[in-house]
Amino acid sequence: MSGKVIFYQLGQKFLDRQEDMPDEAKQVVYYSLAIGHHIGVIDCLKPILECPLPGYEQWIARLPAGDARSKLEGLLKWGEITIDSTHTHMLASALEAARDQFSAEEAQWAGQLIQSLAAIEAEPAIYLIAKRRDA
Repeated sequence: MSGKVIFYQLGQKFLDRQEDMPDEAKQVVYYSLAIGHHIGVIDCLKPILECPLPGYEQWIARLPAGDARSKLEGLLKWGEITIDSTHTHMLASALEAARDQFSAEEAQWAGQLIQSLAAIEAEPAIYLIAKRRDA
């Protein structure tokens, strides 16, 4: 199977509105940004990691069996996964546990992903989306 996997990180959010927001309503807007897209929130995602699909498959096969590996294997089954603050500790722990088994390239991927997981820990509104792109 050829193709690639791309991880995207939330870079910013903005509200698609034409009128100005009164100062007293800004807290409501901030809350709205946190709760969803149905109110006109647009998420801007930026690519942070790209790897070939066969390399991704080998990389996650080195992880210990469990929830973290299953989460990342979901990309192979569904074509897309979301990683948010509920996944950070689980994934970072599994990546750290398997670090000695990674090739140099896989270690770079793991380092980038761990760095992004730390960003989510620092700001839980951040999330990642990983997508499979078939060639």
